[in-house]
Amino acid sequence: MKTTNFPGKKSIALLLDPDKTKGDSLKNILDIAVKSNTDYILAGGSLTFNNIDILIDGIKELCSIPVILFPGNLLQLTHKADAILLLSLISGRNPELLIGNHVIAAPYLKDIKDKLIPVGYILISCGNKTSVEYISHTEAIPSDKSDIAVATAIAGEMLGLKMIYLEAGSGASNPVPVSIVRAVSENVSIPVSVGGGITNNKEVEEIFDAGAHMVILGNACEKNPDLLYDACRIRDKFRSPE
Repeated sequence: MKTTNFPGKKSIALLLDPDKTKGDSLKNILDIAVKSNTDYILAGGSLTFNNIDILIDGIKELCSIPVILFPGNLLQLTHKADAILLLSLISGRNPELLIGNHVIAAPYLKDIKDKLIPVGYILISCGNKTSVEYISHTEAIPSDKSDIAVATAIAGEMLGLKMIYLEAGSGASNPVPVSIVRAVSENVSIPVSVGGGITNNKEVEEIFDAGAHMVILGNACEKNPDLLYDACRIRDKFRSPE
């Protein structure tokens, strides 16, 4: 997998948590991912106690969709993923998640630099407090503060980050507001990805229409697997003819 133009055209990614996806559950959701032509599988989560390698091995045994590591902490590092999101939580002020953990991980990652995708991770407050806010000891940007989200994204691009990830957080009651997605997309030249709180095709369509390059689906697909089919059909409408 080439990381230089990731994610490129409009894409759908499925986020799988090792603690929640295993056995028949993994097989069933991957079967849907393959049939719907899902672009990427993201592996990781805020709280992960099971070995991330087990999940990635299981995914690769069952399908050929590229696997991208979405590490929630240093225990989730692995060489087995096709690409690794090197996340910097630029919406927060926790130095460990801005650079501290990256320094510790650097010796482990230096031999696979071609797999790394530096990402500006921006949390947006979208209802109830999420796991990632609690674990990261950071406050999310209020959902009515587009100017702060835009300035943060611009700063991330200026620092050389290759993608902006707008995140409502796992279990969020609402997705990232379309107004923030559009404002950020219009003010940066790097790809914008959006995840968390997305539960229906209308939200997927609105997020793509607002300029997002990639929509990331997670918990909602466990409850409603058809969402993955619908999201991929919507993605295809937004793709330019090959």
